[in-house]
Amino acid sequence: MSDDRLRALAEAAGIAVEWEDVFHQKRTVAPDSLRALLAALGFPCAGPGDIADSIRAAEGGSGLPPLVTAWSGQAVLIDLGISSWAPRRYRIRFENGGGVSGLVEHVDARHVALPAVSTPGYHTLSLDSRDCTLAVAPPRCFGVGDALGAEARLWGLAVQLYGIRRPGDGGIGDFTGLAELARAAAAQGADALAVSPVHAMFAAEPRNFSPYSPSTRLWLNVLHVDPAALLGNDFVDPDEDDGNELIDWPAAAARRLARLRRLFDRFENTFGAAQRAFSDFRRARGEPLEDHARFEALHAHHYGQNPQAWSWRSWPQDLRDPRSDAVARFAGEHAREVTFHAFLQFLADHGLGRAQRTARASGMGIGLIADLAVGSDAAGSQAWSRQAEMLPGLSLGAPPDLLNPLGQRWGLSPLSPRGLRAHGYRAFIEMLRASFAHAGGLRIDHVLGFARGWLVPDGADAAAGAYLRFPCDDLLRLVALESWRHDAIVIGEDLGTVPEGFRDRLAAAGVMGMSVLLFARAADGAWLRPGDWPAEAAALTATHDLPTLAGWWSARDIAWRRQLGLFSADHGEAAVTAERNADRSSLWQVLCDEGIAEGPAPDPATPEPFVTAAIAHVARARGPLALLPVEDALALEEQPNLPGLTDPHPNWRRRLPRPADRLLEPPGVRARLATMTAGRQA
Repeated sequence: MSDDRLRALAEAAGIAVEWEDVFHQKRTVAPDSLRALLAALGFPCAGPGDIADSIRAAEGGSGLPPLVTAWSGQAVLIDLGISSWAPRRYRIRFENGGGVSGLVEHVDARHVALPAVSTPGYHTLSLDSRDCTLAVAPPRCFGVGDALGAEARLWGLAVQLYGIRRPGDGGIGDFTGLAELARAAAAQGADALAVSPVHAMFAAEPRNFSPYSPSTRLWLNVLHVDPAALLGNDFVDPDEDDGNELIDWPAAAARRLARLRRLFDRFENTFGAAQRAFSDFRRARGEPLEDHARFEALHAHHYGQNPQAWSWRSWPQDLRDPRSDAVARFAGEHAREVTFHAFLQFLADHGLGRAQRTARASGMGIGLIADLAVGSDAAGSQAWSRQAEMLPGLSLGAPPDLLNPLGQRWGLSPLSPRGLRAHGYRAFIEMLRASFAHAGGLRIDHVLGFARGWLVPDGADAAAGAYLRFPCDDLLRLVALESWRHDAIVIGEDLGTVPEGFRDRLAAAGVMGMSVLLFARAADGAWLRPGDWPAEAAALTATHDLPTLAGWWSARDIAWRRQLGLFSADHGEAAVTAERNADRSSLWQVLCDEGIAEGPAPDPATPEPFVTAAIAHVARARGPLALLPVEDALALEEQPNLPGLTDPHPNWRRRLPRPADRLLEPPGVRARLATMTAGRQA
């Protein structure tokens, strides 16, 4: 079998046979890796006949797809695949009434074009007698300028929701605490509050608590529910804060779920507005909600019987299909449990919506900025309910780089480019709508995945993966359309190895990138001045995966690496410490040159003067939005997450030191927030 033919099939299937590593060296994907990836993508390649058939399947098409995207004001280009069908006329019926019609232009053997459509929306397109949805996006996403004027330069806080503290929260942050923090931040001049992902996890196993490894990105984490927010304190059993600095997820989850079950027992036997609202919610959310509620009941049933049955792929065959009669029978036999999980989503939806309403009512111009994780757990609800639009047998990850020389395999199921096209991008659109529902903005984690994703076959090392091409234009258009329909800004996490020209594509689509202080350097390594930071990016002091400002200055991150044995032989602690000393000195000099710091650099043991100056530095960045993690506002040294580890570093477990309504009261915190306000107004 010719490797050339194998590579031709891989290219036709969207796999990059060659890629450039972090050192700008060309790398070639091994034939064995290509075969494993192609098999997982549904392209048999065991022999020459398989390859020939698979190439035809990859290069072909199914005619008119269920959904076509376009930018308003630009010609509509439609890929019909290799087909003998040659449509002659088109008609577009606008979703709000009216329409246009005319003759189709044939561009080449597989593409046809229609004149530009200026009206954004989800319209109905007919080619001869065949129909599809035509999603026409505005020229770019809704932006800060659209919300508050072209000259607006806003700032906001970023917070890990689970770490928010308030009396009676049971040892884990909830949506009521989020609302209280939004009110407090607005009082200090913040226009936004960016929140860690609130996607649904696995209720049956709270030890899986990373917010970036959810069961599904369509629903919410019910452990953040405060039932009293909807039903009142008289109806709800009291809860206690355990007072710990770190979250004990299994214990906190057990308390929260037991409390919610007691509440559900009482709720079932009452009638009134809340009951009617729940019925309306369940009816309106329809099949997707029922799928998730059924999954939660099924998962708890099988995992409870056999701890090895973590994934739905280990369930009996007839339960692996959400539309099967067996699943319907199980749901009928366990109707109360299914209803309970739907009820939890009802409470969570109300709580998050209340937090956003509080943020806006308190004066925030944007309010909450939601976080859309890059993928969902392969064993989870979304992978089970949307199998045709996912890629089983493959995991998202990252190729080898300086920080991870073996590469990364995240265990997250990727969406399928072919499955998305075949199903009218249903899974992607419903995910966007779920994320935008109660937010004034959306941060898209690892937005580089819109263009390409590093996919690793199950059981293989991360280095045995390859990049798969994704339909970037379609995804960006749908994001832009939904952002306008929800009046919400969009931020794309574009850190890492970025394909050439990709940031320009984001900027053209109105997706803000991210500029982070520690990475804001010129090609020669010099620190960039705020006026040289990208105007089309949100400015940040740090992210959840990086040292805090105080932690970086005090070298707390280096101490953790020493403690955990993370230094390599060719880049040991002495070299890292020397680099840090040089970086401290050079960055402090930049801050002095700007006039926001003076005198000798402070001692690493007293990082507060640096924290204040660094905040002022980032606040002066050109972009329309600057975000300050709460950890930096409070000058805390510990970071939320040390990537690649779960123990002994307490990833995703740290609680904030004071209740949400008093968190920003200390004079030093207020002074740092005032510095942020002054910098944005300069």
